[in-house]
Amino acid sequence: MNGEKESYELKLSGQFYEKSSGFFLKYDEVQEEGTIHTIVKFSQNEALILRSGAVKMRLPFHVDEQQNGSYDSPYGALLLSTQTNTLVHECTYNEQTVQGMLKLNYNLLMQESPVGTYRMNITFQGA
Repeated sequence: MNGEKESYELKLSGQFYEKSSGFFLKYDEVQEEGTIHTIVKFSQNEALILRSGAVKMRLPFHVDEQQNGSYDSPYGALLLSTQTNTLVHECTYNEQTVQGMLKLNYNLLMQESPVGTYRMNITFQGA
């Protein structure tokens, strides 16, 4: 929490679908340590990022509530907690196209110690 700012951008192909419980984005990310399978689920006031494969992580978000998740490291499971300040999403889709975005602003804690405040913007579009 020293005021450092970093930006990370990733462009990937994936799938979008809707179920009764919310909207889902599913994609794979290939990194040096292997392939990471990611599912992003979002609805009105909550979101969840699930990663498996080379990285295993569960990161839940709920507006105005602290949520507990986990990150499996080579040294064991670490407790991750999020305090979501804002969660905004928009989604437009029909038979021809799909597009939308998910924006999160949250405080991240690891093993109950503050790590920092993060902004995550996910935009998606397809035919």
